[in-house]
Amino acid sequence: MSDIIERLGHIVGASHVLTADGDMAGYLSEPRDLYRGRALCVVRPGSTAEVAAVLKLCNDEGLRVTPQGGNTGLVGGQTPMNERDVLISTTRLDKVREIDLPSNTMTVEAGVTLLRVQEEAERVDRLFPLSLASEGSCTIGGNLASNAGGTAVLAYGNARDLVTGVEVALADGRVLSLLSKLKKDNTGYDLKHLFMGSEGTLGIVTAAVVKLYPRPRAVETALVGLASPEKALAFLNLAQDMAGADLKTYEFMARIGLDFVLRHAPGAREPMEGKHAWYVLIELASQGAEGLDARMMGLLEAAFERELIEDATVAASLDQRKAFWALRENLSEMQKHEGGSIKHDVCLPVASCPAFLAEGTAAVEAFMPGARVVPFGHLGDGNIHFNVSQPVGMDKAAYLARWEEMNARVHAVVARYHGSISAEHGIGQLKRELLPGVKDPVAYALMKSLKAALDPKGTLNPGKVL
Repeated sequence: MSDIIERLGHIVGASHVLTADGDMAGYLSEPRDLYRGRALCVVRPGSTAEVAAVLKLCNDEGLRVTPQGGNTGLVGGQTPMNERDVLISTTRLDKVREIDLPSNTMTVEAGVTLLRVQEEAERVDRLFPLSLASEGSCTIGGNLASNAGGTAVLAYGNARDLVTGVEVALADGRVLSLLSKLKKDNTGYDLKHLFMGSEGTLGIVTAAVVKLYPRPRAVETALVGLASPEKALAFLNLAQDMAGADLKTYEFMARIGLDFVLRHAPGAREPMEGKHAWYVLIELASQGAEGLDARMMGLLEAAFERELIEDATVAASLDQRKAFWALRENLSEMQKHEGGSIKHDVCLPVASCPAFLAEGTAAVEAFMPGARVVPFGHLGDGNIHFNVSQPVGMDKAAYLARWEEMNARVHAVVARYHGSISAEHGIGQLKRELLPGVKDPVAYALMKSLKAALDPKGTLNPGKVL
């Protein structure tokens, strides 16, 4: 292996091949601490050509490669598990290659953080709408590899909907150059979509052309208290009717999640005088500088009249808006203080969400009395983070040991409503064994065929997805 490491050093520079345990440690642990990775080395290429050369060397020598962006993935897709594997970190691919305002596009390399893309867009009075809690660390390459969702899917779609072209290094070292700005191109298969959501198993995205949008001139944010998920769904339908394209965000959370945030997040405050069973964070955004506040008030008044909502407060300042968002964005992190959490990233037909929440909660409580269901997420697109915190006083390890049993009960309810066991986090290692049981057999076979065609030696991200 020393010869391989030396040859990798010739490609990327010896200082960018990490072999010491201490140097590699940060790349081999992941946010949930579910997996402890192992690798021969971490390689940090600085260009597409270097990524391709590293892949060719590894493919020729029978070494397997795990690609990694910001290391924020939640299903172990970015974690190598064999001491002979090579981890390719894309964080040095950090250039913004071009901003084309007439085309409303930006060409960025895979290692550029999502936050930087947002900031670069804002600098030229544009919007890049993808928004995630991890945006300060996650990278565009990782966002595309996992087809990230986030809080703006209702208005703008998933990551794959925000891209016109990609550049991809293939397993054998060839580079697929599809950095197109075209909005229409019917010249055969649209190959870029193969790599978005593939979790690095078909190729490594090294750059992308992303779409920019007009920057909103007015934003109105409200936190709303409601009695039930049924009311939240009815309020969503009303908001869509009354606000139309100005409705950008519709997030929901149960009271128990808000209690966790208020208990553990520094500076968090009760947002309303009374307490409610459920909450919705709704945001309208418009290109018109005037009138949006009246539209929000009109929507809330109509919702009160129809007895859909119990209370509402509209952010009167940027600080208050940030405080509302902090209540939502801290939900997952604050669960750590309540012990073990078994998490489910599921998607349901929007109309089925209330019924799923009721049946899923009943299934969990019947399986493990005292378990605390903490649902929240993106009701506008049916993506529910159906997290279950351990019963108070239960041993954390004993609780987490029942992860698969809990999954089986929750996913059975998801299946009854024709939902998905992975909405935006992907498959990775965590759900790989579940995939054959929920995927259409023909679709699963086609996935295997694509993998065999593009990566016949199994070089790319072994043990993930398939």
